Amino acid sequence: MPITDQELLRYARHVVLDEVGEEGQEKLLGSKVLVVGAGGLGSPALLYLAAAGVGTLGIVDDDDVDLSNLQRQIVHATDRVGMAKVESAKISLEAVNPEVRVVAHRTRLDASNVASLIRGYDLVLDGSDNFKTRYLLNDACYFARRPLVSAALLRFDGQVSTFKPYLEGEHPCYRCLFAEAPPADLVPRCEEAGIFGAVAGVVGSLQAVEALKELLGLGDSLSGSLLIYDGLGANFRKIKIPRDPDCALCGARATIRDLEPHAA
Repeated sequence: MPITDQELLRYARHVVLDEVGEEGQEKLLGSKVLVVGAGGLGSPALLYLAAAGVGTLGIVDDDDVDLSNLQRQIVHATDRVGMAKVESAKISLEAVNPEVRVVAHRTRLDASNVASLIRGYDLVLDGSDNFKTRYLLNDACYFARRPLVSAALLRFDGQVSTFKPYLEGEHPCYRCLFAEAPPADLVPRCEEAGIFGAVAGVVGSLQAVEALKELLGLGDSLSGSLLIYDGLGANFRKIKIPRDPDCALCGARATIRDLEPHAA
């Protein structure tokens, strides 16, 4: 569908970019992105994806807004404490851009629903805060052939990458980077170690950038690389992630054939 005059005005700063133009903006308007987690990472990512005009945004989260969330989860507001996060986020996104369709999935992602949720979207953005969900999304996106933009935060640091292991060549999956989750006592949760709020904004915004690049086919994909942000040191590092030929999911002798291992 051709872009309207109102849309042309709203997205004028995109349209003027040679790399985007009207054709690219029309592509964004027809795109669908699923964001898992409306927390520290999902908040800035959702706001920028809505502002950019991604036509449909799905949000998966089963939690309610807590006062302690507001230090970094900027899609929520004080008067929404106690409200479902997906509903709170929907209010904010529709205020930013009422032309975007926001679909609230108030549910906990698991092996029974992940495939059906992912099926309706072009790209998945992982804003979760636990290894169980990260591995589940990695595997489900591999089987569904959906690009996955994943990130993580702790204290003053963050990291982000894109995973497209269903493609040939040097496109590793999350398991190529982390074959197994570390013991729980070695990785403290954010309520124990803390998160510098604005770092979530930096890394979540980077996720939005990478998602938009994937949807438009722009620039260099982060597939095969891990971008690491050190907030205290004020620097970024990008390291290569090799594809693991022995990976249990995408390797030559893969042992993970479906999502059954996650159902246990």
